[in-house]
Amino acid sequence: MTVHFIGAGPGAADLITLRAQRLLASSQVCLYAGSLVPAEVLEHCPPGARLIDTAELNLDEIIAELVAADRAGHQVARLCSGDPSLFSAVAEQLRRLDQAGVSYEITPGVPAFAAAAAALGRELTVPGVGQSVILTRTAERATAMPPGEELGSLGAGGATLVLHLAVQRIEAIVAELVGNYGPDCPVAVVAYASRPDQQILRGSLADIGEQVRQAGIRRTAVIVVGRVLAAEGFPDSHLYSAARERTGH
Repeated sequence: MTVHFIGAGPGAADLITLRAQRLLASSQVCLYAGSLVPAEVLEHCPPGARLIDTAELNLDEIIAELVAADRAGHQVARLCSGDPSLFSAVAEQLRRLDQAGVSYEITPGVPAFAAAAAALGRELTVPGVGQSVILTRTAERATAMPPGEELGSLGAGGATLVLHLAVQRIEAIVAELVGNYGPDCPVAVVAYASRPDQQILRGSLADIGEQVRQAGIRRTAVIVVGRVLAAEGFPDSHLYSAARERTGH
């Protein structure tokens, strides 16, 4: 059988893929994080499926459940919030499944940064303003960042930054970024993107910390920093420019 790592999307139950729905419908066992995956997503599982909330499980216990289900001949769904390729702890799970001889596949999902950009009504790559996006996090209460990936280094070029798992230390983030971006740089914080309780804060590095404190946002939020958030008067993309040479292809 196969363990399926499935991106559950940013939170809205209808933002999972058709493939994810099909895989859930054929999985006798489903592991999920109860605080991140809405109950409506679990309704795609078949009647009688074993549903395991991993909120209180450590990595070894999660792997034990996956291996046991596979050995029992069950198809297994391992739901990951957002997309499995970002901050999902999938890498260490795959490594252990390789060691156990268990096969697996990965199904992508809508990442939280994409849901945040949609909520803001903004493109993160704007012609003449910003064409690079850095997805990152901070090290507080988490694994240390590798050398060279500190915020001061990443922000040196002024690229758009998207920070996950970091809103708890918004004041420290502002202090690390203001030297490269300036206090007037636009910032947005989107909490619970795509969900009914979604919250959006818009401001600058000068005031976003106070806004976050006043709103009481402490988790499940994405921080976006960059001039693209307030871009106006930028040139049209070359792709759709009237002056672009047409090849007929």
